[in-house]
Amino acid sequence: MDSSEIGDKTELKFKEWLEKHRIPYLYINQEKGTFSSVFEDQLKRPDFIILIENFGFILVDVKYKKISKEYGTYSIDYNETKKFSSFQRKFNIPIWYAISNEESDYKTWLWIPVSRVLELNVEACISSKSNEPFFPISMDNFIQISHNESIEKLFIKSL
Repeated sequence: MDSSEIGDKTELKFKEWLEKHRIPYLYINQEKGTFSSVFEDQLKRPDFIILIENFGFILVDVKYKKISKEYGTYSIDYNETKKFSSFQRKFNIPIWYAISNEESDYKTWLWIPVSRVLELNVEACISSKSNEPFFPISMDNFIQISHNESIEKLFIKSL
């Protein structure tokens, strides 16, 4: 499978998790021309808008990631995080990353708000593979939600 197919599968598994928990959502079309050209190079759009009853909306970008066995961290793209931060400020809607992979059979989702990634003040590193900057984020900074747990855990753990 190429990276596009892996990403699509991960988003499908996330949709299944949302459906299982009866969480209302909108999937955001990522095709060119579905987003104002004003924002074209300034913002990146997340994958989902989800509604948390009695709370409001959050935006979620779903990622397929594996932990670095050597460092015990997940690589969060630096440039993407900066664009998401700009999106948050302009639209005043929080954005979260939700990460999973086949090692957990997509039964565990690791959540972290974009703002938290930046607040950690983790020094960006340069990838030896892509030569792109990323934030190495340790496991203890994520909120882990298993397939049987409620999304409410995000807000309980965030307090």
